[in-house]
Amino acid sequence: MAHLHRIQFPPADGNELSQDEAFFYLVEEEGKRRLRFHDYDQIYLRPGLYEQIFYERLKCSSPQKVGELLRRTLEASDRAISELRVLDLGAGNGLMGEVLKNYGVARLIGVDIIQEAKVATFRDRPGIYDEYYVADFTDLSDDLIEEISDWSIDCLTSVAALGFGDIPTSAFLQAMRFVKTGGYVAFNIKETFLDESDTSGFSRFIRQLIWSEYLKVSHLERYQHRLSMEGTPLSYYALVGQKVAEIPDDFLEKHDIL
Repeated sequence: MAHLHRIQFPPADGNELSQDEAFFYLVEEEGKRRLRFHDYDQIYLRPGLYEQIFYERLKCSSPQKVGELLRRTLEASDRAISELRVLDLGAGNGLMGEVLKNYGVARLIGVDIIQEAKVATFRDRPGIYDEYYVADFTDLSDDLIEEISDWSIDCLTSVAALGFGDIPTSAFLQAMRFVKTGGYVAFNIKETFLDESDTSGFSRFIRQLIWSEYLKVSHLERYQHRLSMEGTPLSYYALVGQKVAEIPDDFLEKHDIL
């Protein structure tokens, strides 16, 4: 049974923090520690803390939502999810991997940029991934590109990891390049990233990708990702699509996306 941590959310002052600014207090024997929601290295060090915050307190539903939409999309195309070779980008401590493993995917490869995520996965969910890489997808060696390519990836997943600087646009694009033409992509994004008023690089990248000839969108659904600390529902989009052509190397430059 996972250790129950003592968590305190800051008092509401009328100004709701953005998702990348949100923080909480963790009360331990050594004292009270202030951690941001995105301080994943510190959160993953403590067994059960990530799940306690985001899944028990804030009711996150995204791994199950994205996994279910991927399964339904494949079934509509007379394909079984169990046949997939999946690259799980921003795998964290394996929550999305666990959903995919329960669907019986053929191969499951995890990747994250911090070692603490891999350690937490092996500690809390051993056997979920066939391989787990700690790597910066903006700066992969030729040897690692060849090694990942050898897995013959035909599906990319990324859940609760995109759009807040955790995964740069170039890293996501590199991950998509590993997916074979005809393969699938399944991820979630904050609802504002599809709004033209959002001029951030990631928002523009996602919109250009959706409108491009390289990705055929099969399913796009707005849903409640989780609650904010104040109890406000946070809406996201879950997207499942099929990669129908190779994405050119100059895609980001062509659309003036950093």
